[in-house]
Amino acid sequence: MSQDRISSGKTTVYFHLPGLFEFYELYKRFLPLFFEHREYFYEWCGIGSIYGAPAGCIWGGGRVGEGDQNPGEVLALLEKYGISARLTFSNSLLREEHLADRKCNALCAMFEKSGKTKNGVIVHSELLLEYLKKKYPGLYFVSSTTKVLTDFDRFTEEIDREEFRYAVPDFRLNKALDQWDTLSERQKAKVEFLCNECCFYGCRDRKRCYEAVSRKNLGEDGPDHCCTAPGAGEGYRFSRAMKNPGFIGAEEIRSVYLPMGFSDFKIEGRGLGSALVLEFLLYYMTRPEYQIHVREEMYLDNMLDLF
Repeated sequence: MSQDRISSGKTTVYFHLPGLFEFYELYKRFLPLFFEHREYFYEWCGIGSIYGAPAGCIWGGGRVGEGDQNPGEVLALLEKYGISARLTFSNSLLREEHLADRKCNALCAMFEKSGKTKNGVIVHSELLLEYLKKKYPGLYFVSSTTKVLTDFDRFTEEIDREEFRYAVPDFRLNKALDQWDTLSERQKAKVEFLCNECCFYGCRDRKRCYEAVSRKNLGEDGPDHCCTAPGAGEGYRFSRAMKNPGFIGAEEIRSVYLPMGFSDFKIEGRGLGSALVLEFLLYYMTRPEYQIHVREEMYLDNMLDLF
């Protein structure tokens, strides 16, 4: 079954969703709803990809929280609906000896051979990018937001690189609309905005935070990163993310960014609970009058207790 592209050109938004392995059970229920009950969802939205990595991948980076679902089952689910899978291999601290990792190479080989959809890898390391380009040319590549590109000119250089199909800017560039409007159509087609970041807007430690995750995935000792931003102790709160100056809401996507020529938007959520990820899917993709229908179908049990 191929993905139903509701409309063409710049009239459809494609969301890139979190938790490829971590939220497999969630997507196993959600994807049939999305494709079989289109009346539940906004006609202007589609699913561009689902991203993530299994537990124990040393090439992994970004957020912690990857699952250990069988990769073959994950790939089969996405192939059934014609959705691209993206491996989140955004570790920024890789060295030459890490490139031979058997698990990560096996995953790339498996996802490259997918016959129905073209799959990708989200990368940070230039070393890894050059390796993957040569060894797995059937994959496409996405420049990771973990590069923390907050300078617009520097980010423009990133989207002009031929090896990247998409590039994700730091969320603090999201509202630079006058600058975004100067891009060509080709450049706009490669921008993928991170919508729902909860990180403190004035944070100066974002890169160190990502490096700490990269170091942890490599199993190396190093200083832990303790976030001291306001509200950090509460963890992720969608209500707080909505107040972030870089937040991009559903209506803003439809009425501002899409008419400007931007169609790709990333929703973060790895390392969170599936219930919260469902709230993201409801908010960004589901018509308000049908949100209760989606919840009922997802929960399946009307006697469900939360506590």
